[in-house]
Amino acid sequence: MEKSEMAAKLNEANAFVPGKRVKLDFGSAGVIMLDGAAQQVTEEDGPADTAIKVEWADWSDIKDGKLDAMTAFMQGKLKVEGDMSNAMQLQGVLAKLQG
Repeated sequence: MEKSEMAAKLNEANAFVPGKRVKLDFGSAGVIMLDGAAQQVTEEDGPADTAIKVEWADWSDIKDGKLDAMTAFMQGKLKVEGDMSNAMQLQGVLAKLQG
C-alpha cells in the first residue's frame, strides 16, 4: 500500500484521536497527519500533539504483522514524541487499516 492510498483509507475510516493531532512521520517518505481537531487525515506536515517517527519499511512491517509495534519501539525503530497516551490510542488505527 502506498502512503497516499493509506492516507485516503485512514481518512475514510475516520482514523484519528478526537481533538488531537497525531503525525505519522516516515522521514524521507513524508508524513500523514491524523487530525482529530479538523476530523480529517491529510499528507500535510504541521504541528502535532504527538509525532510517531518510523521509517516507511518498518511501518509496513508493523502494519503487515511482521514486526510488533512494541518491539519496534524497544529497538528504537519507532519513536514517539509528545503525548504518549495519543500513541497508545492508535492501536485502533492499525485495525482500521486491516478492515
